[in-house]
Amino acid sequence: MKGTPETPQCGFSRASIQVLGLQGVDPNKFAAYNVLEDEELRQGLKEYSEWPTIPQLYLQKEFVGGCDILMSMHQSGELSKMLEEKDLLVPWKEPKEPEAPKKL
Repeated sequence: MKGTPETPQCGFSRASIQVLGLQGVDPNKFAAYNVLEDEELRQGLKEYSEWPTIPQLYLQKEFVGGCDILMSMHQSGELSKMLEEKDLLVPWKEPKEPEAPKKL
């Protein structure tokens, strides 16, 4: 990506991070690399994936696509299914019931 998840440096990187957050991706199972700090990495990714744009999403070493593909998959529900199948989401927990107020 361009920048970091905390400070994206382009709108496409920002949108991609937002979608992953909305999907509930587990931060412990996520890595981001700032291609603006490493031109060799930036060019290498483009050559490896044969995809001309950044950001690029890989799930368990498999290239998924860029921001436009990510958005399309998010809107169709395909991304949610893929993330769940690959066990990349924060585990869902049953919400706790609020405690009843204590009587004085």
